[in-house]
Amino acid sequence: MPKTFFITTAIDYTNSPPHIGHAYEKVLADVVARYHRLKGEKVFFLTGVDQHGQKVQQSAAKAGVPPAEFVKGITQKFVDLWKKLDVRYDEWAETTSERHKKVVQEILQRLFDAGQIYKDKQAGYYSVRQEQFLTDKERGADGQFGPEWGEIEFREEENYYFKLSQHKEWLLRYIEDRRDAVIPDFRQTELRNAVEKLSGDLCISRPKSRLDWGIELPFDKDFVTYVWFDALTNYISFADYDPSQSTINHQPSTFRDKWPALQIIGKDILVPAHGIYWLIMLHAIGFPDEGMPQLLVHGWWNLGGAKMSKSAGNIIDPLVLVDKYGAAALRYYLMSDIATGRDADFSEERLIERYNADLANSLGNLLNRTLNMAHRYRDGVVTRTGGDSPLAGQAADLLRQYGEAFGRFEVHAAMNRLMEFATTCNTYIEMTAPWKLAKDPDRSDTLDHVLFVLAESLRVVAVLISAILPNAAREIFYQLNIREERQLSDGSWGGLPDEHRLGKPTPLFPRIESQAAGL
Repeated sequence: MPKTFFITTAIDYTNSPPHIGHAYEKVLADVVARYHRLKGEKVFFLTGVDQHGQKVQQSAAKAGVPPAEFVKGITQKFVDLWKKLDVRYDEWAETTSERHKKVVQEILQRLFDAGQIYKDKQAGYYSVRQEQFLTDKERGADGQFGPEWGEIEFREEENYYFKLSQHKEWLLRYIEDRRDAVIPDFRQTELRNAVEKLSGDLCISRPKSRLDWGIELPFDKDFVTYVWFDALTNYISFADYDPSQSTINHQPSTFRDKWPALQIIGKDILVPAHGIYWLIMLHAIGFPDEGMPQLLVHGWWNLGGAKMSKSAGNIIDPLVLVDKYGAAALRYYLMSDIATGRDADFSEERLIERYNADLANSLGNLLNRTLNMAHRYRDGVVTRTGGDSPLAGQAADLLRQYGEAFGRFEVHAAMNRLMEFATTCNTYIEMTAPWKLAKDPDRSDTLDHVLFVLAESLRVVAVLISAILPNAAREIFYQLNIREERQLSDGSWGGLPDEHRLGKPTPLFPRIESQAAGL
């Protein structure tokens, strides 16, 4: 049975509504998933929401509603956004589900029985915002805890701990042996440096006396598990993992067919959550080195060079942007204006500029001009004549470079190459001047050749852009009057019949005027 390409994202915390960073991560995952479907692979795309935790409990109390009701409202905002952005996932994770709770509790019991979890008392400074005890390593040069930790209080508390430090040497060896454990490579270096500094074990519980909105520890009813063994476990609990089986080989085929996953996460949760805690958790419950997930780490969207945050009041609401400009404009901007793994500055003006230049003026104009000329000069019928055009060779290069860029997860590079090809096609129109050819009966075959080549070029573009702008691709196929092609191999040159009737042109990407956008 062919292996399923399993892609998952960090699940979104339901303490507050979605922001532009959430939108970017999910669209990136959706585009990568669609690309693999285009390659003819079976894909399992998992995403969802993290619904437990002290912050949720506090926010719900402040709102005067039970936590379950509070998270239901926030969860719906995420669901609505993914629908508007045409993010097509195969499984939806909610950490309050019974399915998830069962897996979490059985994993905790296994580790407790194996002596990997123990109870201890800790006294020290506690960050209410980050919900964790702090050590001297978190102090600044002035000896104080920085503002990023929020309110700090001294606290003494009994909790359960996972023997994290016991697995430090294993993790260092794993990172050294697998050079693509984390993408891009500079993030792997960052992770290795963090692991080398690892000391101490991981607190994985909270007493119910101060936090009861969580999954109860199976071996102590007075505690709930903290985020690490709850939220992180979703990556396997919703992929049919059976915690009663101690080895991968004994897992259900529905899990073995999917795992290991490509996990797309933000740079802020690589260290320590995913790169240290999660990998060690998997190792501790019997996952072999070859069963570790690959971590694709993306950067942040900043605003004026500053990180967006609720406390700073500079959050960009993607729901507002979708309603204002449409899904295609936002998806295109998010995928084309940031290099995967790097940070970028969000700019609404830049969104409009990229949309107008690349989609409206270049691709949309190419489609409209080609179909209009075909109807004006040939009653909408294009006919194959003559030999190959230089565009055929460029289309072959495009297909190869597009695949190479996706192989490196450089979606922006694939997008840019696709738009360069559209620009080349527009230049081809200017160079061949079909309006002049139409006036010369002796050059009738040349006109047929030009129109056919342009229609074929648009077909290739539609195939490749379907991973990024699925609805736009569907419309291009419709206007070309061909079925929607769903295989990357369909992007090879020569797919149009020798004689083909095109559909009617309809403007696909109407320009966005800055004044109308209120800018």
